[in-house]
Amino acid sequence: MNFKPEDYLDLSQTEHVTLFENARQVWEVLSQIEVYLKFRLKPQVQGQVIGKPFIGDRVFIGEGTIIEPGAYIAGPAWIGRNCKIRHGAYIRENVIVGDNSILGNSCEFKNCVMFNGAEVPHFSYVGDSVLGYKAHLSAGVVLSNLRLDQKNIKVHRDGQSLDTGLRKFGAIVGDQAQVGCNCVLNPGSLIGRGAHIYPGVVVTGSVESGAVVKV
Repeated sequence: MNFKPEDYLDLSQTEHVTLFENARQVWEVLSQIEVYLKFRLKPQVQGQVIGKPFIGDRVFIGEGTIIEPGAYIAGPAWIGRNCKIRHGAYIRENVIVGDNSILGNSCEFKNCVMFNGAEVPHFSYVGDSVLGYKAHLSAGVVLSNLRLDQKNIKVHRDGQSLDTGLRKFGAIVGDQAQVGCNCVLNPGSLIGRGAHIYPGVVVTGSVESGAVVKV
């Protein structure tokens, strides 16, 4: 089974396309984020800092980005231009955020890539995941990244399974996909471009591009 990055993501909509150059399967990028930031990140704050949010030593923030008071950016993190980092956002290690993105109140981010225009505005967890161009997570969405038995995560499609070799892997959410309030995407979920997942759905496996998923 092949799950190529370009099947889910418009690679022109990220400044960090080199992350994906050697990825045969889209989730392989997750193991590259830490090394990429170690060698390419140049800490600098070019945006607007309001009040006294916490910003770690290994953080880059692009022009026009607004960091509200109460945000916590531990880093390493690379945040693009014209983003909104709202009060209560918790940005942990190895986070890459594209331009014009929203990271909102009571949302936690860890080892993830967000493409340009991705939005996570309220009460969500995004760990070991990739959000495509203009992907949107509504309030309360959780991208679960660890199996209860802590075994390697498998991806599923058409009755077949493939071991990713990863213990932690949340979801790939394709370009312009919309995930409704209080959805849970189980480890290894793959959401195609433009898919719509209605509120309250628990997803396991692969959702095709343009699909509509309801309870």
